[in-house]
Amino acid sequence: MEEVIYYNELYDIYKNLLTDKQRKYFEDYYFSNLSYREIAQNCNVSCNAVYNQVNITRKVLDSYEEKLRFKEKLEKIEKLFNDEKIITEIREIILEC
Repeated sequence: MEEVIYYNELYDIYKNLLTDKQRKYFEDYYFSNLSYREIAQNCNVSCNAVYNQVNITRKVLDSYEEKLRFKEKLEKIEKLFNDEKIITEIREIILEC
């Protein structure tokens, strides 16, 4: 389950960098919860082609995160905003204006 959440988060960040085919197979598999066989039938390709493409897409997403670290940076920002002291400081800065 953690893997699904992880890849869904990466997908939300990097989906515009993927090909149409990668997005289609990924969304069918992760969001629509279709099996490789169902996706293959819907797209008139082999199960192996779908399996390979989903795995390639996961590797591409991992590669983007490894290089760009947007997910990691977003998590750090979220932690900052969950810190009451920082929230208070931000409020003070905003209210000064």
